[in-house]
Amino acid sequence: MSKRRRKRSAPDVSESDPLPTEHSTELIQHPALIEELKETADKLARDGATRGDLKILGRALKELRYAFKVFTPYRRQRKVTVFGSARTQPDHPAYQQSVQFGRMMADEGWMVLTGAGGGIMEGAHVGAGRDMSMGVNIMLPFEQDANYVISNDSKLVNLKYFFTRKLLFVKEVHAVVSFPGGFGTQDENFETLTLVQTGKRDLMPIICIDEPGGGYWTAWQDFVRTQLLDRELISPEDMSLFLVTEDLDEAVDEIMKFYSVYNSLRYVRGRLVLRLHVQPDDDFVERLNDEFSDIVEKGRIEKTETHKLEADDEHLKDLHRLGLDFNRKCIGRLRQMIDLINEELGTIESDTWVGEG
Repeated sequence: MSKRRRKRSAPDVSESDPLPTEHSTELIQHPALIEELKETADKLARDGATRGDLKILGRALKELRYAFKVFTPYRRQRKVTVFGSARTQPDHPAYQQSVQFGRMMADEGWMVLTGAGGGIMEGAHVGAGRDMSMGVNIMLPFEQDANYVISNDSKLVNLKYFFTRKLLFVKEVHAVVSFPGGFGTQDENFETLTLVQTGKRDLMPIICIDEPGGGYWTAWQDFVRTQLLDRELISPEDMSLFLVTEDLDEAVDEIMKFYSVYNSLRYVRGRLVLRLHVQPDDDFVERLNDEFSDIVEKGRIEKTETHKLEADDEHLKDLHRLGLDFNRKCIGRLRQMIDLINEELGTIESDTWVGEG
């Protein structure tokens, strides 16, 4: 068993900087984007779009608009998505693990997002409790009523389309954890890895949890290694993008350590900026340049100031920064660099966490 770190404090939502709501002046700052949406709708009319296509677009837009409204007040609250089978029974070890994991993350101040169904999803919500749970339920003719923890809660969103649901699972959270499951769990886990590996989603911890003595994810990892890595269909550093474990302490530590020094990243005029809670000294920056020159397209990894284009991230302006011209290809190596930063600069008590919306 890994040694648990001292519990970190996470800011309560009410203590964070106020977030824009649908009634705030924030919306007035983006009239061009609103007009662009309207222009797209007008183009659909000119294109003679079919009724079926219009219904899909209209429903998807309605679902996402409502979902964003629900998630907005919690954007600066750390969240973890939990995937797993809806069929797992409460007496199964994996269900019991999901309860414990949900409880451990809630104790760390994290909210738990699931597909709102039964099985593993229910277990994670049972552990986290209603106040620390969020759900994105898919409407199916079988198997998928919202579980009793999140049912009728204001933090539950009901969706018709899998693709809108899957967007929320990855967009709105800061870690993803998968317990054993069926086609859906495999789909969600692989899609998350694909989005991170291709840079379509910022780096975050991705953890696959086996039940004690179980081999579900270890067998999956063997498949990835023998059928993907050994065939050179992925790169060796891609194996750094996920962790397989049956140790809940190790899983929680993996998540908490990732954000101990590293906070977030952003591209500013094509240049990657890493936001950090600790200022690296010159010797450490030189070490990063020595060990990770392969991911730099040109120039060097350098300490940098907050750019004026980051003005919309006012709540992050005081964080320290490293800048580099990242090649946007070696995501696994970037993850290894962030791991080194967290390991070498030490674990801190961060009360400045706020996620990007």
